[in-house]
Amino acid sequence: MGLETILNQSTVQSQVVRNVAVQVPPLGNHFSVWFFTSIGIIPKIDPLPWDISFQKVAGIGSSISMRKFNEGGENLFVHRLPDRVEYENLVLERGLVLIPTIAIKGKTFSPVTKLFEDAMGNMEINPCHVLVILHGQEVGIPLAAWLFRNAFPVKWKISDLNASDETIVVDHMELAFQNMWSVRI
Repeated sequence: MGLETILNQSTVQSQVVRNVAVQVPPLGNHFSVWFFTSIGIIPKIDPLPWDISFQKVAGIGSSISMRKFNEGGENLFVHRLPDRVEYENLVLERGLVLIPTIAIKGKTFSPVTKLFEDAMGNMEINPCHVLVILHGQEVGIPLAAWLFRNAFPVKWKISDLNASDETIVVDHMELAFQNMWSVRI
């Protein structure tokens, strides 16, 4: 390998490093949330505009719980051993949807609201997959996504009603889930 080849490769590599280094982290204000339910083997997507539009998503993360182990005769430290991966609840917030959840000709007008009403009102737990997609500044271009498997409602509340405030009524929805997969696109 000649000196010229090495210099050319070095220049290309440094250019790639510079391009990656100046990449601006994405903004967190362009995202969508999709709910996938299963009917048999064929997945069904409910892409209703009010059911994929949220003002806030939180709880995307995981941690490893630790188990402490005391070694006999060792008083200076405690062994900490990894136990299992734990997840927070996925928290979704949006303006209160006033679309009825009743079915007309077999079509439910707000499947997400119905999912929560079934769980909280009838204790009917219907796990589904939830996909959160982070979009770039150019609408529609996905940058990253998180898939939450077997998610089910565990908490649902609306914001406080206050006669002295002129604020939007917000639906606060929390889902527990089995595990989470992160995808960089």
